[in-house]
Amino acid sequence: MDQHKNVAQMGNYDAGTHVEDDSSSLVLSLSDLRKLIQQDIAQANNRTMSRIDGVASSIDGKINKLQSDVEEIKSSQQFISDEFESVKRTLSEHDNRRETTSGFVVNHLDGESGRKLPQYIAGLAVSAGALATGTFLGWTSQVEIPLVQNKQYGFPISDEEFSWIGSMANLGAALMCLLIGVLMKMIGRKRAMLAMALPLLLGWSLIIFAKNVAMLMVGRFFVGIGGGAFCIAAPTYTAEIAQPLIRGSLGTLYQLLVTIGILFVYGIGDAVNVQMLSIICGAVVPLVIGFICFMPESPQYFIEQNRDYDASRSLMWLRGRRYDEWAEISELRAEEANIREKIKTFFQAFKQRATMRTLIISLGLMFFQQLSGINAVIFYTTYIFNSGVLVATPVTTVIVGAIQVVVMLLTIFIVDKVGRRILLMISAIFMAVSTILLAVYFQLQEDDSTQVKSLGWLPVLAVCLFIAMFSIGYGPIPWLMVGELCASNVKAYVSPLAGAFNWLLASLVTKFFIDVLDDLGIAGVFWLFSGLSLLGTVFVFFMVPETKGITLVEIQQILSGERMRRPSDQSNSTIEDNDGSDSR
Repeated sequence: MDQHKNVAQMGNYDAGTHVEDDSSSLVLSLSDLRKLIQQDIAQANNRTMSRIDGVASSIDGKINKLQSDVEEIKSSQQFISDEFESVKRTLSEHDNRRETTSGFVVNHLDGESGRKLPQYIAGLAVSAGALATGTFLGWTSQVEIPLVQNKQYGFPISDEEFSWIGSMANLGAALMCLLIGVLMKMIGRKRAMLAMALPLLLGWSLIIFAKNVAMLMVGRFFVGIGGGAFCIAAPTYTAEIAQPLIRGSLGTLYQLLVTIGILFVYGIGDAVNVQMLSIICGAVVPLVIGFICFMPESPQYFIEQNRDYDASRSLMWLRGRRYDEWAEISELRAEEANIREKIKTFFQAFKQRATMRTLIISLGLMFFQQLSGINAVIFYTTYIFNSGVLVATPVTTVIVGAIQVVVMLLTIFIVDKVGRRILLMISAIFMAVSTILLAVYFQLQEDDSTQVKSLGWLPVLAVCLFIAMFSIGYGPIPWLMVGELCASNVKAYVSPLAGAFNWLLASLVTKFFIDVLDDLGIAGVFWLFSGLSLLGTVFVFFMVPETKGITLVEIQQILSGERMRRPSDQSNSTIEDNDGSDSR
C-alpha cells in the first residue's frame, strides 16, 4: 500500500513538475513575443521617421528651389522692366528728335545713323543689271552699218528689217515691265532680278547664232525682257534699301551703269565683228548675276510678307549692327498696315489720291524723257556729227558715251544736295536750248549750206550739251522717282505701267523717227523736241514734289495731301538741330 502510495505521489510530483515547466515556457514565449513586437514597432517607427525626414528634406529642397526660381523670375522681371524703360527712353528720344522744318516732319530715320557703305555696295551690285541694259542699247548703233552693208551674218538685212530689230528690244522691255511688278511681289526683288539671267542669256545666244532675221528679232526681244525687268526692279530695290540722305545717289547708279554699258560697247564696237561683240555682251550677264547673288533681299519685301525677323537681318546687313533697325521696321510696318487698310484691290488703289498723283507724275516724267529726243540723238549721232563735218564716226560715239558717264558721276554727288526738281528743270531747259541750236543749224543748212560752213562745231557742241544735260536730270531722275513715289502696295501697278510706257515711247521714237524726219525735216524735228522740253519744265514745276532727304513714308504723306511742302522749302529738307526755334 505504502509502495503504491509512494508511486502515486511520485507520479503526482512528475505531473506537477511538467505543468510548472509548461507554464514557465509559455510565460517566456509571451515575453519574447512582446519584445519582438516592440522591436518591430520600434524599427517601423524608425523607418517611418526616416521616410518622414526624407520627405521633409525633399520638400525643403523643393521649397528652396522654388524660392530660387522666384528670385530668378523677379530678377528677369527687373531686367525686362529695365529693357522696357530703355525702349521707352529710345522711343522718347526718337519722338524728341522729330523736328518740323517748314511745316514738314522729318524723323531720325533720315539717314544720319547707320552705315552707308553696305547700302552703296548693294545698290551698285543690283544696278549692275544696267550694264546688261546698256550693252543691248549700244549694240544697235554699232552693228547697223556692218549688218545692213556688209552682211556679216550671211543673209541680207534691209533698213526696214533693221529698224524692227532695233525696236524689238524695246517691245520686249515694255512687255516685261508689265509683269515684273507682280513677279517682285511674289518672289521678291532679288530673286526676280536673278530670274532675268534666263531671257538675257537666251536672247544673246539667239543673236550670236542667228541664221535669219527672225532669230535676230526674237533674240533682241528676249534681251529686251531682261533689260525691262532691271529698269523697274533695280530702282525699286535701291529706293527700298537706301536711307533718305543717300537714296538719290544710289538711285542714279542705275542710269550711270547704263551709260557705262553703252560706252563699253562703243569702245569695243569698232575693234571686233558683230558676233564677237554679241558674245562679249552676253558674257556680261553671268557677272551681273554673280554680284546680285550676294546681296540681301529688300527689307520692304519682308515687311510685306510679315517676316519682320528677316527684315531686321536685312537692315542689320545694310545699316550695321549698331543701328536701331526695329524703329525703322516699326515705321515701315505702320505704313504698310495703313496702305493695306486703304488699298485692297486694283481699283481701290487708283481711287487713292496718292496713287493717282504717283501715276500722273511717273507717266509724265517718262513722256518728257523720251520725247526730249534722247533716242533720236543717240541713235543718229553719227548722222548729226557728219552733218557738221567735224569729227570722224568712230570717235563721235565714244565722245557721247564718255560725256554721259562723266556727267552721271557728277549727278551721283549732287542729286541729294541740289534736289530732284531743280535738276529736272535745269536738264529740260538746257535740252531745249541744245535742240534749238540744232534746229537753227539745220534750218540754215537747208536754206543755204554755205552759211554753215564755218559752223561745223555747232552740232557737235549742241549734241554734247544735250547729252550732258539729259544725263544730269531727265536721264536718271525719272527712274529714281518712280521707285521713290510708289507705295509698297501699288508698286506692282504703277511702276510697271510707267516702265512699259517709257519703253513703248522709246520704240515708237526709234521706229518712226525717220518717217517724222521725212515729213518735218531735221530742223522741224528738233524744233518739236525743243518745245516738248520746255513743256517738260512746266510739268516739273507744277506737278513734281521734291523727295530729297525724306523717308518713303513721308513721301506718301505728301502725295496724299496729309503733309505739304512748299517749293521754296524743298532745298532745305534736312533736320534743323537747333533749340527748337524751327519746330512747329
